[in-house]
Amino acid sequence: MKPAKKLKRRPTAGGWRTYAATTTAVTATAAIGSKAVNANSVWYRSLSKPPWQPPSWTFGLVWTPLYASIAWAGGHALLRARERHRRALATSLGLNLLLNAAWNQLFFGRRSTKAGLAGTVLLDISNADLIRRTAGIDAAAAGALVPYAAWCAFATALNADIARRNRQATAAKQPG
Repeated sequence: MKPAKKLKRRPTAGGWRTYAATTTAVTATAAIGSKAVNANSVWYRSLSKPPWQPPSWTFGLVWTPLYASIAWAGGHALLRARERHRRALATSLGLNLLLNAAWNQLFFGRRSTKAGLAGTVLLDISNADLIRRTAGIDAAAAGALVPYAAWCAFATALNADIARRNRQATAAKQPG
């Protein structure tokens, strides 16, 4: 006798609305975050950066598919979550997107490598929570979030190195 297969929760009719909502939230995150970024500012150009920092053009190239994977994974997991887990997952995703956009404001907007570092560490913690919650619902969606978490961990290491190299640099000393 074969053991009974565990039934996966199937997406409800109108699942496109969930994907549209996660795509809209992720797109808003990218747009809000990008408004603060000015890699050509005197402040940013004056920072000492490690030799292992990728060229600036790679960031957009990397973030585009990462944002797409967040939107897909969020929608996929939310559609499969049982009611009692759906709200917690949606809250975790929303907080994660808020922290994602906040990093740009902290680092570039405030011109603070230290504030950026604090923000990216919080984002890493949020990524771990989001992956944990998503894994409890759907392994494929959780797996789709792993490259995002890995890139954010890389960004944390990069931000930490930049903060270390520029301990004396402050927004007050560095104009626009």
